[in-house]
Amino acid sequence: MAAARYRAESENGDHIDDPSEDALFMLIEDLNDSGNTFVVIQPDEDDPAWFTSVAVLDDGGYEVVRRDTTRREHDVATATSIDRVARDLTIWMSARDFPGRPTQRTKTAG
Repeated sequence: MAAARYRAESENGDHIDDPSEDALFMLIEDLNDSGNTFVVIQPDEDDPAWFTSVAVLDDGGYEVVRRDTTRREHDVATATSIDRVARDLTIWMSARDFPGRPTQRTKTAG
């Protein structure tokens, strides 16, 4: 079995290696305002270069944090749709760098 590229883990200890969009949806759907308030997704390695988290807001909805130190990205947003959050995070994570996978580069005009 191949090693996990990244891992999602919620405050209550639930975790999924390399979660699909549907798995992220289920982890986020299980969040509440008492004992399971957040989920963190990051590479399964020491000192990861990126992470994302989803936390329940007191007034409803979710706070989504995305940070990638190699790309100097740090974004904090709020959302109400679990479906949208899971989809957006899946897309965002697919563009991250993983050990053993070539770094993605963008073409420059020239």
